[in-house]
Amino acid sequence: MVQDKILANVATRLKNHGLPVAIKLWNGAIVKGVAHPKITLALNSPASLKLFLQPNLSALAESYLKQEIDVDGEIRDVMRLLAPLFRGANPDRWQPFKLFSHTKSRDRQAIRHHYDVSNEFYALWLDAQRIYSCAYFKTPDDTLDAAQEQKVDHICKKLVLKSGERLLDIGCGWGALIFRAAEKYGARCEGITLSEQQHAFVQEEIDRRGLHDQVKVRLEDYRDVAEDQPFDKIVSVGMFEHVGVRLLPTYFAKIHRLLKPGGVVMNHGITRVGLDGQSPSSGSAFIEKYIFPDGELTHVSHVIEEMVRQGFEVLDVESLRRHYAQTLWHWVTRLEGQQERARQLVGEEKYRTWRAYLAGFAYAFEQGWNNIYQILAIRPAANGSIDYPMTREHVYRS
Repeated sequence: MVQDKILANVATRLKNHGLPVAIKLWNGAIVKGVAHPKITLALNSPASLKLFLQPNLSALAESYLKQEIDVDGEIRDVMRLLAPLFRGANPDRWQPFKLFSHTKSRDRQAIRHHYDVSNEFYALWLDAQRIYSCAYFKTPDDTLDAAQEQKVDHICKKLVLKSGERLLDIGCGWGALIFRAAEKYGARCEGITLSEQQHAFVQEEIDRRGLHDQVKVRLEDYRDVAEDQPFDKIVSVGMFEHVGVRLLPTYFAKIHRLLKPGGVVMNHGITRVGLDGQSPSSGSAFIEKYIFPDGELTHVSHVIEEMVRQGFEVLDVESLRRHYAQTLWHWVTRLEGQQERARQLVGEEKYRTWRAYLAGFAYAFEQGWNNIYQILAIRPAANGSIDYPMTREHVYRS
């Protein structure tokens, strides 16, 4: 029988690689790689065997959210042990990445699909400030809250943010950066977002903190920001992935026009590791379908090239790949710790979707399938002069 052949092949792979994985079948039978497995993959029907015919991580994740399979075990073990089984016969297989139209209405719909799940859902597993981007760990033992505060300060120090300067945050999320920039650094901040729930939350926080004269938030596309009053500093954290590769010239040209001569911009975003629009097969189809519709990544060299084309001089580039892997492991662990409340808020399928996404993304960054960079650049003054520290000492000074 075909089923018997598939199971025999799976059993051979498990034993040959010494994987501490058990496959529990719909009839109660168990196939083991070793005597004492760390994780169990439960196949809830014979149809689930199709996963082993053309194994890939997107199919595995989709079967999980549809409850065709279940997994039992510590989440890091689940990813580290199942990923080798489901990346296919050629783990270095590459696949192209799609490009999308990125009209304003389509971008608005895509953003709201992802971010308007519910503010309470995100609050379950993000840090206290609800920062939904890569944290900055000075030590492996830093708490998520400490690492996220360190990340915000790291950005503000790189920008050399000063009291009274005007800061624009493109994709401001739940406002942590603009509130920190206003309250600690004395900046006058404006944040924009396409998420209605984020906008409402930030506006309520402005009211609660009494920052009406110092912080503004708008429900606005970056392409629509008025250019009559240029900013001293601009920051974009975790929004760049939604821009679209074809629109990078539009994006960076807009930022250039919004920035004063001598002004500094920080672009913090995820990049792909493959050149020429290629990427490792690491579950991107699942992420595109269920998590980030219309999301697009490109190589960091392309980002830098486009910034230079639009008139910027790049001052500093820092990879935070290892920081993001650690951030994502924190997030998925916290989500699991709040799973009952998460299920009440968003239902079983969406809980599984986010658990699979966060764990899969953590593993992808851990493996180096993606990267994330902070790129700092300046719009030089007309005479080419640059008013910026000569070294990085200011970034690390307490």
